[in-house]
Amino acid sequence: MITLEDWALIRRLAAEGVPKSRIAARLGISRTTVIKAVSSDEPPRYDRAPQPTSFTVFEARVRALLEETPDMPATVLAERVGWAGSIRWFSENVRRLRPQQRPVDPADRLVWEPGDAAQCDLWFAPRKIPLEDGSSTLLPVLVMSAAHSRFTLARMIPTRKTEDLLLGSWELLKQLGRVPRRLIWDNEGGIGRGQRRAEGVAAFMGTLATRLVLLPPNDPESKGLLERRNGWFETSFMPGRSFASPADFNTQLGGWLATANTRMVRTIGVAPTQRLEADLAAMLPLPPIPLHLGWRNRIRLGRDYYVRLDTNDYSVNPAVIGRLVDVSADLDRVRVRADGRIVAEHPRVWARGTTLTDPTHVETAAVLRRRFQQDRRLVVGDPARDLVRDLADYDRAFGLTDTDTGQGVDTQDGDTQVGS
Repeated sequence: MITLEDWALIRRLAAEGVPKSRIAARLGISRTTVIKAVSSDEPPRYDRAPQPTSFTVFEARVRALLEETPDMPATVLAERVGWAGSIRWFSENVRRLRPQQRPVDPADRLVWEPGDAAQCDLWFAPRKIPLEDGSSTLLPVLVMSAAHSRFTLARMIPTRKTEDLLLGSWELLKQLGRVPRRLIWDNEGGIGRGQRRAEGVAAFMGTLATRLVLLPPNDPESKGLLERRNGWFETSFMPGRSFASPADFNTQLGGWLATANTRMVRTIGVAPTQRLEADLAAMLPLPPIPLHLGWRNRIRLGRDYYVRLDTNDYSVNPAVIGRLVDVSADLDRVRVRADGRIVAEHPRVWARGTTLTDPTHVETAAVLRRRFQQDRRLVVGDPARDLVRDLADYDRAFGLTDTDTGQGVDTQDGDTQVGS
């Protein structure tokens, strides 16, 4: 058996016209070996015959168990077959056999037609964002990417609850100016899982006249487009940036996306903006009616003139205490109405467990409290004055006073005396 270097040398010398016998003499090999090397199109390869190992006697039983349960752990397999050797060596052999026992799951290549779909997902920026109360936390970023053009929109939102997910989706669709025929989600709890849709999602999709597609678990090919975009945010947008607030984050992200969407995407060979016109032309128009989205609740305002939205409390004009009020909120503002009239409006707080108070509400509460106390004294009377009573009141109460003469009568002696 000659080496790869010998094989190359033989072929070079033969190409230069050196006789095969001289090549054989020079390398100390037979002329037949030289002839085979010259006529061979492939370099020599040493194939070692497979030899039985300590795993060989267990292989058939392991294959049978994997066929029944492809995901059975190697430690459990070792116990079932009675393996007493190195678990590392056993695991390496199981790793070699396991793919052969799993059913084949072919993945078709996806072709995205213009206007057909947009993929939606949440990305958590790997940096805590400062909030109103001085704390900082990781916040979700709603990302939407048109599948045909790869044109991407994104916005940070306060929570991953249904109300904020739908509000964020609507804001991004308004920026896009059109509605894709399908919105594809990867089983986000605030949107839906399996056959279940979160409350309000079906109405939202119906108003848009689009179709919601929830991807099945373990289907990376269908959502790979957006997964790659999220990774792109972390490698291209995040490095070297700092953020003062969620609003600052959204401002920086929006500015960066305006430039990023003009850069060529390798998989389609052009920039998203170059395909965007065709994508938008095939999409649906925005609905002609305004969407009533966001947080909505109706409660009766208590003496503690605050309403709770998510985890935060907001003050309301105390003049409507005891009446039904409608609480609504979008991503930026919280509004409270009584009989259609706004009685409170606050910026929405993204921190958790905080209280937002309007000073005018506190002043109004103080005025109403003083007025209530004054009115109560007028009705009940002065308590100090009520402690002093005219003794004649008791005579009249017990029938001891002649109502005609106003004189008291001594019932024991019959003597008349002046009423006390």
